[in-house]
Amino acid sequence: MKLLYVFDAYCGWSHAFSGTLETVIERNPDLPVEVISGGLFTGERRVPIREFGFIKGANVQVTARTGATFGDAFNEVLDEGSFVMDSEAAARGLIALRQAAPDRAAELAVAMQKAFFHNGASLSDPQTYRTIAEDFGLDADAVVAAFETVSPEEDFDFAARLGVNGYPTLIAVRGSEMYALARGHATADEVEQRLATLR
Repeated sequence: MKLLYVFDAYCGWSHAFSGTLETVIERNPDLPVEVISGGLFTGERRVPIREFGFIKGANVQVTARTGATFGDAFNEVLDEGSFVMDSEAAARGLIALRQAAPDRAAELAVAMQKAFFHNGASLSDPQTYRTIAEDFGLDADAVVAAFETVSPEEDFDFAARLGVNGYPTLIAVRGSEMYALARGHATADEVEQRLATLR
């Protein structure tokens, strides 16, 4: 069995799921985890963040329901309003990091979300991936070079083939069968209960 984690690095609910994901991985060190990027902010949705007036209120809800927090630097980006969330760039960043350390993809995905939702760092900026790569002891030059050249389409197509249209989604894969463990928020205990029925 393995886990497929489909997320969008710019999705606040995915950010809120990070703690659950980390706990599930900690409790199940035998389970490989693949991480796939969805395309939440692509095409016509790549507009200044102020166009998404619901984000601030949604983040209050996220914190109330999950305890996840958002950093001052991120809130400054939100208040200033001109930043453009680009899920294609974020997906390229995940692929670049994932290529450098496939077995640490989930940790790297969480690090990307912390970079944005805590530190206000752009996931379109190669320097963000250089910093994450250095923090993880990876070849930062290779990661930045890959960020500039890889294509996100394979990830987006895979997410679409899985039928995922909301983030985050955690799926258990056993042979040719797939089981949804979480759509949107779930606690680690809830995920564990669903996993236990598949063991």
